Amino acid sequence: MLILLPPSEGKTPATGGAAVDPDSLSFPALNAHRARVLEALGTVSAHDDALALLGVGASLKADVERNTRLHAEPAAPAHRVYSGVLYDALGYRSLTPRQRQKADESVLVISALWGAIRFADRVPAYRLSMGTALPDIGRLASFWKPQLTAALATETVGELIVDCRSSTYTAAWAPPPEQTVAVNVFTEVGGVRKVVSHFAKHTRGELARHLLARRGKAPQTPAQLQQAAAEKWSAELVGGTARKPHTLNLILPS
Repeated sequence: MLILLPPSEGKTPATGGAAVDPDSLSFPALNAHRARVLEALGTVSAHDDALALLGVGASLKADVERNTRLHAEPAAPAHRVYSGVLYDALGYRSLTPRQRQKADESVLVISALWGAIRFADRVPAYRLSMGTALPDIGRLASFWKPQLTAALATETVGELIVDCRSSTYTAAWAPPPEQTVAVNVFTEVGGVRKVVSHFAKHTRGELARHLLARRGKAPQTPAQLQQAAAEKWSAELVGGTARKPHTLNLILPS
């Protein structure tokens, strides 16, 4: 089983330690592409209009300035750097050692800067969205799509893929649809369903935790995933097609 997560918008900088070692990151075939994005991000972040170019507000000025020195910034495991609603709900620190090992093996974070990394990969805090376009690179989702398709091809063989990414990050890589289940979260009032973005992040984090912490074998099929999710939520499975992944709908109480 693979669990695909988006990075958090906010990130917790490491307080000390060594800088990122690109050669130590998972999926080394992505290193040349990571270097291109890292250089372009540093250049853009040094511009006078860097905030506008990166689509962020003045409150994130320090984050953007950090982008200019990521080669030297302290790095920490991705599960510590990524923070926010989804990652708080996943609660890596409160997992048992065995559950953390499962998380390190099963979770892939699809990143605008790194392409794809695992939880144990050490990275610095940065500010960059997959929806951003960088000079000489273009829209990052389009840039990463062929690179991730090639680099992750063997990673997906025989695996059920639980896709908890937001739409911005699903655009960067489409795993094999027959093996993939996209997770949606709704509330339902009077038979009418509504998407709830904040609670969707939280619930996807809870689902990831549940899959990592529950006893027994990991789900191997979409139907088994629906059964596992139904242990905690009202869950329905919508079958996919040759081009479209399956969908797991989690229905929250109103």
